[in-house]
Amino acid sequence: MQISKEVCGFSGGDADTLRKAIGKKNAALMAKMKDKMIAGGQEYSGIDRALMEKFWKQLEDFAAYCFNKSHAACYGLIAYQTAYLKAHYPAAFMAALMTSDFDDTDRLAIEITECKHMGITVLPPDVNESFQEFAVVPGKKEIRFGMTAIKNVGAGAVEEILRARDEAQFTSLEDFLTRVNSRIVNRKAMESLIKAGAFDRYGDRSLLLHNLDLLQAFASRLQKQASSGQTDIFGSLSEEVIERPSLELQPAATTFDTREQLVWERELLGLYLSQHPLELFETILAEQTVPLNTLTADHDGKSVSVGGAVTDVREITTKNGQKMAFIKLEDQFGEVEVILFPSSYQRTVGLWERDRVVLIRGKVNTKDRDGNRGSDVKIMVDDAREITSQQAAAYQATGRTVKTPKTKPGVRVIKSVGARAAEPEKTLNPRVYIRLQNTSDEETLINLKQTIDSHSGETEVVLVLGDSASKQAIKLPGGIDQTSDGLTQLKELVGTENLVIR
Repeated sequence: MQISKEVCGFSGGDADTLRKAIGKKNAALMAKMKDKMIAGGQEYSGIDRALMEKFWKQLEDFAAYCFNKSHAACYGLIAYQTAYLKAHYPAAFMAALMTSDFDDTDRLAIEITECKHMGITVLPPDVNESFQEFAVVPGKKEIRFGMTAIKNVGAGAVEEILRARDEAQFTSLEDFLTRVNSRIVNRKAMESLIKAGAFDRYGDRSLLLHNLDLLQAFASRLQKQASSGQTDIFGSLSEEVIERPSLELQPAATTFDTREQLVWERELLGLYLSQHPLELFETILAEQTVPLNTLTADHDGKSVSVGGAVTDVREITTKNGQKMAFIKLEDQFGEVEVILFPSSYQRTVGLWERDRVVLIRGKVNTKDRDGNRGSDVKIMVDDAREITSQQAAAYQATGRTVKTPKTKPGVRVIKSVGARAAEPEKTLNPRVYIRLQNTSDEETLINLKQTIDSHSGETEVVLVLGDSASKQAIKLPGGIDQTSDGLTQLKELVGTENLVIR
């Protein structure tokens, strides 16, 4: 039975590193004992030195084999145990796995996706159900986010919430503020808990954030009264004389939309938990853009419309003192680098902020700085605009979608049988054909590449390899500039008779 790395919860790279480290340590320990053991065999048992050295060599060989076998057995046992736990206690297993990776957001994202596949819901933190670590909600296939994983909420604040909750669950927001020490769970911690969704059962996040100062003042006043033991001169009649503060929340001046709340989740939890922010824009992006994962190097030079969320912005200043930018754009299927030259960047300069959803018109580019085509897809921006969540919500589906452009033909190897050579693809533009019968001449091949790279241009270069009976035509990814002296250098390398332009 094969057990995946995700099931076991560790990577093969980590295992290899551990194996090598232990192997080196064992080898070093044995090396220290070699002379002692050989000398001891001679002195105490009268064994010939040559026989002791032979025995030691056998011992080293066995140690190498024995360690590998025990190593495999240990990992086999761990794989079996983790697979058993995942199969029979799936929610507890996944909660433990996420706890071990709470500071690795990439792993957490993978594990939360795995939970979805297993029918387990991962919920935002909650002051009544969350613990310090990820925990299973009793009787349900649900896991609550651990409160210590929330940024700005320290272990002390979480321990104070759990201490108060040990007496009984919080029945209301007032109950929480009365029983939890506001000096330990301070304003910053309260704000992060609200933004992360830990108080969603008591009210909308916008409402609670607007009244945050009021909540802190309410808690502080109640706790000061309790700590001072306030009473009136009649003692037992104090409850009738001293009025208990009441909590009246004021309407929020600003209502934060779902997109803004998802941004809070990413900032405080390290990932989007409630939903992916682009789910709000799914329809409009599907009908007006092509998925990023459908673009390949063969689309070089094609005009496309793409869209998604801005995840990173890097601005630079050119030698001419103008500003340009490199943007990371992500949709639900992949990501791509977007390049804005000074003119397009100046037209759209106020648009490029992280988490904004944008619609871009531009061209696919796969060339590097030297003009050579590669496999990395980039988008050169012609124009761009923002798509707001209001526009996405109001968008009326048409049922029409944007098709991914047809690809340009890439490198193609054409084989022939007998004396008839394969013909390269026909084109209206001239090509440079280089004949090489000896394909094992690495020096010539390297010189060819260097010459073409140093005189890069738009004219395609095709290598015709092999003898006349079995020719192969291979179009190279980089072109050459016909107006340069690169062609002269190529003729010197392969001979005038082996270079044709047509």
